[in-house]
Amino acid sequence: MMAQQRETLTFEVDGHKITALAAGTAADSGRPLIVALHGGTYTARYFDVAGADQGSFLDVAGRAGYRVVAFDRPGYGGSTPLDPDANTFARHVELLDSAIGQAVERSGAGGVFLVGHSIGGMIALMIAAGDPGFPLIGVSATGMGAVIPPGGAAEALGSLPPDQTVDLPYDQRDQVMFGPESTYGRGGLEQAHGSYAPVPVRELVQAPRWPKEHLPDVAPRVRVPVHNTLAEFDALWDSTPENVDRFAAMFTAAPFVDASVARGTGHCIDHHTLGFALHLRQLAFAEECAAWARQNAESAR
Repeated sequence: MMAQQRETLTFEVDGHKITALAAGTAADSGRPLIVALHGGTYTARYFDVAGADQGSFLDVAGRAGYRVVAFDRPGYGGSTPLDPDANTFARHVELLDSAIGQAVERSGAGGVFLVGHSIGGMIALMIAAGDPGFPLIGVSATGMGAVIPPGGAAEALGSLPPDQTVDLPYDQRDQVMFGPESTYGRGGLEQAHGSYAPVPVRELVQAPRWPKEHLPDVAPRVRVPVHNTLAEFDALWDSTPENVDRFAAMFTAAPFVDASVARGTGHCIDHHTLGFALHLRQLAFAEECAAWARQNAESAR
């Protein structure tokens, strides 16, 4: 179920090319622009995988009247790779912040709702915690939280040679990214393979350290509403209710926080049969953020 034809966009930032996949109307709908950032081992097409008959996140958001721009982070898709030493999450923040600002100018949107999955969620929160070069109204960070279990899959991936880019076999990725067989369909699994990409190992080294080294500083500086969802069968993160609550409690400056467990899903929630339920929750939260932003603007007059 396609919302409409996809578009490929290109942005230039500091001599770097940043590409993106877009869907939905560019006309002024009064809704915020949704910007999506994928996780490690994926391209922007992560958000164009239909785990259920209702379609992908791009489909669902496009039908709801939103314009969505899903970026290829540096080193993925058509975006310029970074040298290993320069491939830090902080540098991703700098480049993507500028590219998002350009996307806002092109769309004429009055606000941005930022969606990030896994490593993309970490970077989305870092953008939100800084001084974004665009009007941010809220952020949804999925597939990441407060606790990575020691000795788990995340640490195993992070032990690969740090200066290499690796292309993991489908079966190895599937074991980490998907939950039990009953939680996804064959079509979603096969589409997900088309969104997989080689990954700079520097990302996989940084990710397991992020909850301890960055989250305690990042979370209190986020001053927009925060949505968070972890998968029930997440192979990388501890998604027990107490740790979901622990994550939410760290965002002390956010106007409101909505954190929960996505039942019946694995790490890549969007690609499961119940990924559609996540998409509905994200769009509902985006509407709440838009209302909050309007109230703030009115009270400031």
